[in-house]
Amino acid sequence: MLFYWLNLIGIFFFTISGSLAARDKKHYHDYFGVFFTGFLTAIGGGTLRDMMLGAYPISWLSDSNILISIIIAFLVTLIFKNAIIRLRRTLFLFDTIGVGIYTILGVEKSLEYHVNPFAAVILGLISAVFGGVIRDTLINEIPLIFAKEIYATACITGAVLYTSMLYLQIDPNIAAPACMSVIIIFRILAVKYKLALPKFDPGHNTPDSL
Repeated sequence: MLFYWLNLIGIFFFTISGSLAARDKKHYHDYFGVFFTGFLTAIGGGTLRDMMLGAYPISWLSDSNILISIIIAFLVTLIFKNAIIRLRRTLFLFDTIGVGIYTILGVEKSLEYHVNPFAAVILGLISAVFGGVIRDTLINEIPLIFAKEIYATACITGAVLYTSMLYLQIDPNIAAPACMSVIIIFRILAVKYKLALPKFDPGHNTPDSL
């Protein structure tokens, strides 16, 4: 039951994240464009995960509460948009919370389908970031996963920590919120202190220097 409600909460925050991102783009003038971006942000990662796991029907097709959560989040964004926008870095905050929740939910669902822990970590990452990749692509932005700031690393860290805690037989109801918090805090601190992994240097070899 805890994971079910966390899933709805993650959907809620991802919908707001996508809707806000679309709203900030001048070429989105109608409500449908904003809703559609929020919708794809919310279900994108989970849909790809379920397809890779062979988990049919896809969760949002079989559970109407997911669609209700998306609609409520969209309406909240419309009604309280001015109050939400006034909050500092709202898009970042909502995206970070959604990423933290969905990483662990992705790992948990993958393990339920008996994939190995390494694959579960990767599927947790896909669950968390793929919706954001769709969102950023739709609004013509470079996906955050390709940005210099720590993003995927935080997800992987939390996912590895979660699988390790389960291996140590720690109650999932304790491990899940703890690892979600680790991802969220890790990402916030990384952005605040501008932490980043070293850049890949492709070198500057030319045919003349070979």
